[in-house]
Amino acid sequence: MLMAMLVLGLGYAGLAVAAAARAAGWAVAGTRRAPRPGDEAPPGLAVLPFAEAGAAIAAATHLVVTVPPGEGGDPVLEAHAGALARATALRWVGYLSTTGVYGDRQGGWVDEATPPAPAQERSRRRLAAEEAWWAALAGRGVALDIFRTAGIYGPGRSALDELRAGRARRVDRPGHLFSRIHRDDIAAAVLAAAGQGGWDVEAPRVLHLADDEPAAGAAVTAEAARLLGVAPPPLVPFEEAWAGMSPMARSFWAENRRVDSRATRAALGLRWRHPDYRAGLRAILAEEPGTAFGQG
Repeated sequence: MLMAMLVLGLGYAGLAVAAAARAAGWAVAGTRRAPRPGDEAPPGLAVLPFAEAGAAIAAATHLVVTVPPGEGGDPVLEAHAGALARATALRWVGYLSTTGVYGDRQGGWVDEATPPAPAQERSRRRLAAEEAWWAALAGRGVALDIFRTAGIYGPGRSALDELRAGRARRVDRPGHLFSRIHRDDIAAAVLAAAGQGGWDVEAPRVLHLADDEPAAGAAVTAEAARLLGVAPPPLVPFEEAWAGMSPMARSFWAENRRVDSRATRAALGLRWRHPDYRAGLRAILAEEPGTAFGQG
């Protein structure tokens, strides 16, 4: 049987998944609503309007869902429940969620078996979407992998870009760490999971997309500055930074947890290409044309 992957949501991570799948020989299509600048689709990738994706969903063997939930629930299930019910060839669904479903752990570790405890509204919506997808697939013999994803960075979206644009800040809050994952490691993990056989279809599988070293944002910015050969921004006391933060930024700083992905890497049989922010930033810089890292 031809393996046909449909990526619902060709955003930053979705495009990387689609490109990796095409490079691995998959038949791939994807949907998008309104592309952002720089989000050009890879050559040869069929791109469908989200509203017209019903036939592609019904024909897919593998679905990757990156579309975030809204106030009314998961947009894919809302718009295309009928097509999903007709998808008789469907074998696997990968749903990209967030580690935000764990809420604040006061710097403690969470692993794939940790019960969710979301505190933010957007995280509660993500958990509800995870549950809605399993309700839609239960009893159909379709495997569901839930990818709980840490903060995503990569080419064009990293501390290197923040420094160059003059937007970088270093907030001084000792003990407050963030987990993150390089975009290309997301693609590798999703592709590895999709290519596995013999899944457990009796329950969803939780997988963590987070690298091996949770770190303070100030440390990441300092490393980016070192790589660029510029002075890092001065440290700003947390209380001072908090006063000027947007509600969205405050919601991120309100939670502190470290994400363990060892069970995920074992289950998928892979190692992260970028196991920490230092390796990830070096790789981003090395891929840029005309840089000292990229010249050979």
